[in-house]
Amino acid sequence: MASEEASLRALESLMTEFFHNCTTNERKREIEELLNNFAQQIGAWRFCLYFLSSTRNDYVMMYSLTVFENLINKMWLGVPSQDKMEIRSCLPKLLLAHHKTLPYFIRNKLCKVIVDIGRQDWPMFYHDFFTNILQLIQSPVTTPLGLIMLKTTSEELACPREDLSVARKEELRKLLLDQVQTVLGLLTGILESIWDKHSVTAATPPPSPSSGESGGDLLSSLLQSPSAAKLLNQPIPILDTESEYICSLALECLAHLFSWIPLSASITPSLLTTIFHFARFGCDTRARKMSSVNGSSQNSVLGQERGRLGILAMSCINELMSKNCVPMEFEEYLLRMFQQTFYLLQKITKENNAHTVKSRLEELDESYIEKFTDFLRLFVSVHLRRIESYSQFPVVEFLALLFKYTFHQPTHEGYFSCLDIWTLFLDYLTSKIKSRLADKEAVLNRYEDALVLLLTEVLNRIQFRYNQAQLEELDDETLDDDQQTEWQRYLRQSLEVVAKVMELLPTHAFSTLFPVLQDNLEVYLGLQQFVVTSGTGHRLNITAENDCRRLHCSLRDLSSLLQAVGRLAEYFIGDVFAARFNDALTVVERLVKVTLYGSQIKLYNIETAVPSVLRPDLIDVHAQSLAALQAYSHWLAQFYSEVHRQNPEQFISLVSTALEAITPLISCKVQEKLLLSACHLLVSLATTVRPVFLIRIPSVQKVFNKITDTSAQRLPDKAQVLVCRALSNVLLLPWPNLPESEQQWAVRSANHASLISALTREYRHLKSSAILPQRKVRLEDTKVIIHQTLSVLEDIVESISGESTKSRQICYQSLQESVQVSLALFPAFIHQSDVTDEMLSFFLTLFQGLRVQMGVPFTEQIIQTFLNMFTREQLAESILHEGSTGCRVVEKFLKILQVVVQEPGQVFKPFLPSIISLCMEQVYPIIAERSSPDVKAELFELLFRVLHHNWRYFFKSSVLASVQRGIAEEQMENEAQFSAIMQAFGQSFLQPDIHLFKQNLFYLETLNTKQKLYHKKIFRTTMLFQFVNVLLQVLVHKSHDLLQEEIGIAIYNMASVDFDSFYSAFLTEFLASCDGVDSNQKNVLGRNFKMDRDLPSFTQNVHRLVNDLRYYRLCNDSLPPGTVKL
Repeated sequence: MASEEASLRALESLMTEFFHNCTTNERKREIEELLNNFAQQIGAWRFCLYFLSSTRNDYVMMYSLTVFENLINKMWLGVPSQDKMEIRSCLPKLLLAHHKTLPYFIRNKLCKVIVDIGRQDWPMFYHDFFTNILQLIQSPVTTPLGLIMLKTTSEELACPREDLSVARKEELRKLLLDQVQTVLGLLTGILESIWDKHSVTAATPPPSPSSGESGGDLLSSLLQSPSAAKLLNQPIPILDTESEYICSLALECLAHLFSWIPLSASITPSLLTTIFHFARFGCDTRARKMSSVNGSSQNSVLGQERGRLGILAMSCINELMSKNCVPMEFEEYLLRMFQQTFYLLQKITKENNAHTVKSRLEELDESYIEKFTDFLRLFVSVHLRRIESYSQFPVVEFLALLFKYTFHQPTHEGYFSCLDIWTLFLDYLTSKIKSRLADKEAVLNRYEDALVLLLTEVLNRIQFRYNQAQLEELDDETLDDDQQTEWQRYLRQSLEVVAKVMELLPTHAFSTLFPVLQDNLEVYLGLQQFVVTSGTGHRLNITAENDCRRLHCSLRDLSSLLQAVGRLAEYFIGDVFAARFNDALTVVERLVKVTLYGSQIKLYNIETAVPSVLRPDLIDVHAQSLAALQAYSHWLAQFYSEVHRQNPEQFISLVSTALEAITPLISCKVQEKLLLSACHLLVSLATTVRPVFLIRIPSVQKVFNKITDTSAQRLPDKAQVLVCRALSNVLLLPWPNLPESEQQWAVRSANHASLISALTREYRHLKSSAILPQRKVRLEDTKVIIHQTLSVLEDIVESISGESTKSRQICYQSLQESVQVSLALFPAFIHQSDVTDEMLSFFLTLFQGLRVQMGVPFTEQIIQTFLNMFTREQLAESILHEGSTGCRVVEKFLKILQVVVQEPGQVFKPFLPSIISLCMEQVYPIIAERSSPDVKAELFELLFRVLHHNWRYFFKSSVLASVQRGIAEEQMENEAQFSAIMQAFGQSFLQPDIHLFKQNLFYLETLNTKQKLYHKKIFRTTMLFQFVNVLLQVLVHKSHDLLQEEIGIAIYNMASVDFDSFYSAFLTEFLASCDGVDSNQKNVLGRNFKMDRDLPSFTQNVHRLVNDLRYYRLCNDSLPPGTVKL
């Protein structure tokens, strides 16, 4: 015994030393090695058993339990059966003797270790494992311990990790399912008896606003039986600490059980009712009040615990709610659950003298509110369609409660979550109406009041006039992952709800929104009377602090309402254009008026009393009015097509006035936000509306002159690109509603040529100087010219790439000289990766949009130039030494080649050999061994396109051969290149990059679907089973677990080409080559792989094989050295 005692003392001092803050990392490593070596010894567990029963040192106990855990999960197979019996007997005894005194984390760990033994040995060698747990639960002294064991068992046995065979996993699940009814009965009994015991003994509290509330009409309509309503109205009992602890453990068990057991009759009505009783703890504000009044920490803990019972009960309810598959016999239970939850919803949204709804919600635990919101989301998204048809379920009253709940949320996040629920409801309603157009009116009438109320309240919520305190809390500076601020997200989510209501009730929505917009517009349009001229310019003569604050609020609201009006533009076009014409015209006229007003009195340049606040407000309103008008460009286009033949005066007036508003803003002196809004509107008018008279409007001609005048100051890059796109589109895009003969192409073509000539003057001059060596300063200037010109030209080409042939022809004629200059400049800048990057971007856009117009000879010249320039040395320099820009250059070059190899016909076929050779002999060797994903995705896409679009280059199908043999057995050409490409694909599956793996697997599957890749003789005979082998190894190594399903399907598609060979030869060879498993285990693995030929069964067999192979390896690794297996 002395040695055990001495070991214990030594271990205690080692542990204390290890966790001491003065111990060095090196010493910690030494101690760690010592402890690991001790744990590996055969029989170390005996020492650990002694340590556990004899020490009070937490570190020592934790270490000892880790030794046991390791022994059971990794070495159990090799432990002699006598030792196993001893361990199975000693650990539960130890737990029973010390569970009251052990720290909770040690106790929980010991429970898990015992459950781990059950996972391996129950019921064969540990037949009383589960019976013991049930006995612990039934004995009042050990109920908490039994519940902890039960929850751990549910966690570890129902959804075990992969260190068990599939057969064992299935066996455990079946064993547990057999126990479910008993377990649920026990848990129901525990919760009921504690509730009843404390209900009886609870003294009747004095009448107070929150106790014994009368249910009201809604409650009796929700709960058919008066007794249920009465039951739910009983005061909530006050539990002692022990009872509360037991209830929380029981609810935790239920929540985990509900996560995996199917909905069935085992979940009884009485269990559901009991869970709802406990859910009431969450909406009981008295518990929290009591704790705050009495002030003692004991009471405050009690209050928190009671709240926690409510949260746990809601977790149980939500687990059941999240199951979409509901058996017929369970539907009635669901209805009862909803009725009981809506009783709770009514309770927490009830107003009385002492509480407003919001203050009541603020008093509840935040987690409880979150769970409750989750419940409502699940109800609407999963079950509403099921429940709505029940006559006894009052959906409209439910919406009234949800409305109250939504608009009294104490936090922004809570409010967002509720808006999500309304969005789900509106989507449900929209799809229901689309599928049942006949009773559209009846459905809408049922919900009309609720929707109008919702719309009004959401609009109020985005206005400072009604909601200033809350809106000022929102951050409008920090961007989130979606590149929007908290305020922008708030506004966007609100406007989505407004738009969805507009779709359902257009007239109501418009008549609600427009008057509010009008009110704020009046304030804005009235500012003109306060503008006075001062020595330095114009000044807004509003100085009183209160007036400035009110103006600030009104301008912020106007900006939001303009966004709302813009968001609704889509509901005025298409089939409803005529019906809603007057409303839309009113809006557009107002918007045109407002934009012109802003530009004329130059509110964006005005001096104000609070410049840091009011100036951004004025700029934002002006920008939003332009953006809102832009949203109506499709409506304007439809208006144009309706009136262009007869009286188009009204239309011409709207467009001309809009242009008067835009053109003064196209200037370097205007703030960028406003400038860009004006440019975007100009682009929309030129591209979407395309009025024939646009080019004749003086203000547009003024913009032409400004842009083509090289002495004028250039606009910022983004604005310059947009304005040039607009001007180019005015000349290039066909006018709507006019025949080809009236398009005036000759004049427009000449104008376009002179526009492009002016824009590229400096660029074209570079050609003569490009050959000379560049000085540093000169080089920087040249780079600026290249960047500015190519960004404009690339955008112009991109914007017409989908347009008519005539537009593209004119465009290319104008650009021809600049394109030739670019090609001449390219070699001079091959070592400047930033310039090469921009040039290749431009050429890529040309190839995508104008390759037909460029003609074959010039296109060939471009490709040949690139192929000559990108030597192996140049590629290596770009990829290995120039970082991300260099890689981008190569990626764009490969993208250009992707466009080339996809071109139908024979024109570019002569380039195929050199493109494949560039890929396989120059690019691939550089990137194959690099772990970085750069360039790989583009290279493999190019290889895929080479195969997909040029299949005949490899497989020449002979008609004669197919007639003679009855099947087409193609002649193979360029076999070596095909094999090299396939090998590269195979290699890519051995690399860790999951995105590349997924992409390449998709490419192979596509080639099989479209071109029967797996069936080709060369693939079938020399590659098929190599690929299957690699994919199976990937599954075994768990390196790409997210793609399990896709890999399983690909293996099936490959194996199904020749199932006979797969089962008779491949499977046997695969198992023979597997190391770490013995011949007996290999036989079992082979036998368990059933010879199924359908996809679901086959993939199930694959996953079973992979799981069991891993399991056997784990078992074999854990056997002590020298173990003899029979």
